[in-house]
This record gives sequence, structure tokens and C-alpha cells, in this order.
Amino acid sequence: EVQLVESGGGLVQPGGSLRLSCVASGFTFDRYTMNWFRQAPGKDLEWISTINPDGGFTSYADSVQGRFTISRDNAKNTMYLQMNNPKPEDTAVYFCAQHGTTPRGQGTQVTVSS
Repeated sequence: EVQLVESGGGLVQPGGSLRLSCVASGFTFDRYTMNWFRQAPGKDLEWISTINPDGGFTSYADSVQGRFTISRDNAKNTMYLQMNNPKPEDTAVYFCAQHGTTPRGQGTQVTVSS
């Protein structure tokens, strides 16, 4: 069974930093492209970043380009999202998912506020 568990969220001040993690199990992690998504209150699910299986290709939504960095450690079956200079509009529940699928986990709440 595919399992993806997000963690690392919390309260962060604007301009601070936070690193989210996504631990995978139940599939061969290093063969899959992976995505990060987020959903803010009252808004639709938003794609924010993608990383290919070996980490050599990444892409970002315009809303986070230059501030967030996606990465992965295939030896640890873990993907990361480094959030630098977060803004209040980044407040959302963050999810990870295999490419081509919709998130199914609980996500991790990120609140950006002073």
C-alpha cells in the first residue's frame, strides 16, 4: 500500500524558514516523479513543485519560484520542501503525492504569521 506522510509544518514568521518532509513507503520511491501541493482555506488544491526520480529536474509554480526548493533523498525514501522567505499567502495545508495522482495523506499545516 502506498503511504506518504507529511511533516514539518508549524507556525513561521514572514521571512523565516521551514522545511517540510514527505516520507514514502509501499512503492519503489526512486522510480517515481513526486509533487508537492497545497490547499489554503476556501481555495482549490494548488500544485507548487515537482521533482524527477533522480532529483536532476525540478519545477515550481510562479507563486513559490525563487523562495521554495524541492529535493529528495532516495536512500531515505524522503522528499523535502525547503520554504525560505515565506509569506502569509503561503499559509495552507501542504501535501505530497506521486506524479499523476492526487494527494491522499493528512498533509501538514503551515501558518505564516507574525
